[in-house]
Amino acid sequence: MHPSAAKFLLLLVAAASSFLSVASHGLPPRQLKRNASCLPHERDALLAFKENITSDPEGILSSWRRGRKDCCRWMGVTCSNQTGHVLELDLSYRNLTGQISPSLLSLEHLEHLDLGGTYLSGHDGRFPEFLCSFKNLRYLDLSLLSFASRLPAQLGNLSTSLEYLHLNNAYSLPSEVPPQLGNLSNLRHLGLASDYLYTTDISWLVRLHQLEFLEMADINLSTIDNWPLVVNMIPSLKSLSLWNCSLPRANQSLTHINLTKLERLDLSTNYFGHPIASSWFWNITSIQRLELSSTYLYGPFPDALGRMTSLFDLEFSENGNSATMTLDLRNLCELRYLWLDGSLSSGNITEFIEKLPQCSSSKLYLLSLSDNNMTGIMPQVMGHLTSLAALSLSNNSISGSISPGLQNFTSLEVLSLSSNHLSGQIPLLPRGLEILEVSMNFLSGHFHFGAPNIKVLILSSNKISGPIPEKFCELQYLHDLDLSNNSFAGELPICSSMPSLRSLLLSNNEFSGKFPSMVQTLSSLILLDLSWNKFDGTLPIWIGHLAELRFLDLSHNMLYGSIPVNITHLRQLQLLNLSFNNISGSIPQSLSKLMAMTKTHMPGPITTNRFDWYIGWVNYEFLSAVTKHQQHKYAEKSIFYIVDIDLSVNHLTGGIPDEMASLDGLRYLNLSRNCLRGNIPKNIGAMELVESVDFSWNSLSGEIPASLSDLTFLSVLDLSYNNLSGRIPSGRQLETVYDNNPTIYDGNNNLCGPPLQRNCSSGNSDPKHGNEQASGENSESLFFYFGLVSGFAVGLWGVLCALLFKKP
Repeated sequence: MHPSAAKFLLLLVAAASSFLSVASHGLPPRQLKRNASCLPHERDALLAFKENITSDPEGILSSWRRGRKDCCRWMGVTCSNQTGHVLELDLSYRNLTGQISPSLLSLEHLEHLDLGGTYLSGHDGRFPEFLCSFKNLRYLDLSLLSFASRLPAQLGNLSTSLEYLHLNNAYSLPSEVPPQLGNLSNLRHLGLASDYLYTTDISWLVRLHQLEFLEMADINLSTIDNWPLVVNMIPSLKSLSLWNCSLPRANQSLTHINLTKLERLDLSTNYFGHPIASSWFWNITSIQRLELSSTYLYGPFPDALGRMTSLFDLEFSENGNSATMTLDLRNLCELRYLWLDGSLSSGNITEFIEKLPQCSSSKLYLLSLSDNNMTGIMPQVMGHLTSLAALSLSNNSISGSISPGLQNFTSLEVLSLSSNHLSGQIPLLPRGLEILEVSMNFLSGHFHFGAPNIKVLILSSNKISGPIPEKFCELQYLHDLDLSNNSFAGELPICSSMPSLRSLLLSNNEFSGKFPSMVQTLSSLILLDLSWNKFDGTLPIWIGHLAELRFLDLSHNMLYGSIPVNITHLRQLQLLNLSFNNISGSIPQSLSKLMAMTKTHMPGPITTNRFDWYIGWVNYEFLSAVTKHQQHKYAEKSIFYIVDIDLSVNHLTGGIPDEMASLDGLRYLNLSRNCLRGNIPKNIGAMELVESVDFSWNSLSGEIPASLSDLTFLSVLDLSYNNLSGRIPSGRQLETVYDNNPTIYDGNNNLCGPPLQRNCSSGNSDPKHGNEQASGENSESLFFYFGLVSGFAVGLWGVLCALLFKKP
């Protein structure tokens, strides 16, 4: 799935739905009053448990102390109001580290134990098998603990009263699912999801007559062909998740369907590769959530889908564009989420929209049809879809204009129409819209920056023109703005504050004027791309105050003056591109302050509580950088691999600072076509990760440092057209680089030795004496020519004298 902005928002919705589904089938902790005093021996057992906790960063167990004798009031502990016995211990997701103490066995009346999401384990990281001795447990959650042992068969010895067992991702070693779990006859919830588990037999499941929730995602079930027959013998099932289980097929024949209570069926990421209509589950009319993404089912959907009137979520994404949907969905009045991205072979958007539910109370919340080869004209009337919160039609071939009627979609928060053939002007949009993605179309005219709550605004690669109006400054919730590759012109407005803006991409427009002062107020800015415009003037000193800035691209403008020294205060900076300007002066010396360009402070992804900051660009390339003599486009998380300095095609003078070599995390360095002099830093070999170095077309002199051969990742090098001299360092990596581009040493007439055909003199085998060698050769040459000219002059003078004094 290509997670566009619309998809991202709805992934959150789907995740929330999954959580609610799990919660609804689980057993909530009992809500008991904590006003009874606990028993002394149970308090001692809890204190012994605490002694084995090695880390409690949140201080959850700070209330567990002898001075507070009533352990029923301790955090995470719940007791019986009548007897004082500890009935529940819930320390889930509390960042606790340590061992699970056997002292817990003294809690003989314990019914609920939840240690899920912690970093606890048994002795030597193994599963604490003593937990299988509890006789009264109804609820046990040990998910995400990553035990370094196999799943013990003793789990089958747990109390027959156990109703909830959740062990998702609790193991870090391959283990077979023990069939003894079938002894837990009262189990209602069983979570075993783990890619370390496998089994060749699931027949024991039929003994779990009360089972309502079964999750076995990621378990290898590839040898079990009769899996539908087994689950069909558990009529109590309400939720079944077999995601990514390598199931061989889903077209088995069932004479009778017993799963009349099934509400959720997740078979995603199993390669079935057979016709959709042949699947066994279409006649289960109780299904509310049907998840079939990445199953590669193909062909037409069966008519039975139109009769699944309880369905509220259909996820059928990324199935190889080999399915067709021509049936009528008008009666699916409960349908809220419809995901068909990357699955349909073709379709007409108008005809598809007409077949969606048309009920008196429309509930469709999300419609995602991106990457489906859909054609036709964008519908102008969609009155039956006014409840939509998210609409994604990106990467199709839809033409026409955006309907002005969308302004009436008061619930619409996400609109993604990128990569289509839409034209005309963007109409007024719903005031509640938060994400607008219409990149790579043929939209034109002016954009009015309505929708005051907009967070992500992506209009790139269109034909939109005009200036950015002052009203733009009112978008106080705007996080990410991309107007690149349009025809916007004029100066940027002066905004007093836009505290939320993190990404500002304005490249390849006609913007002009001095460096925009509004940038100074963008304290949260992470990415700034003003390249390929007509900005002029000098770089402001305050640019070094943008502490969060990671990517700075000002290339292809008309900026002049020197690089502010305090630009090295940008400790998070990992891309600095000032190429193709008129910048002069020297390169700042204190480059070692660019900490994000060092290995010890390598950059990583940035996330927020609400959106990934780059979420608006996950569907297309949004940041370009010239690396290895080629312009590359970066998108999504690949941008974190950019660690780049490009100062090429300016008027920089002076030398290359030695501190440049301290940037050992730098991958691309381009200083070509300037007026730099002096030597290449001798310790350039310390830049261990560098892949591309271009110093061409300068006036650098001296030897090529021998440490250059230490750059094992180097794949592109260009030192051409300088004044370098001496023997070229040897090394396998440099030989490979030369083989790929034999011009890398051109224009340096005093370089010698392999791989060039120009030999060095016999006394110059050591590269360290290259300058002395060159100097000696030059002295000998000068002496020879001086002697030759002197002899000629003396001979000529003798002839003239003879002629002068000769008398007739």
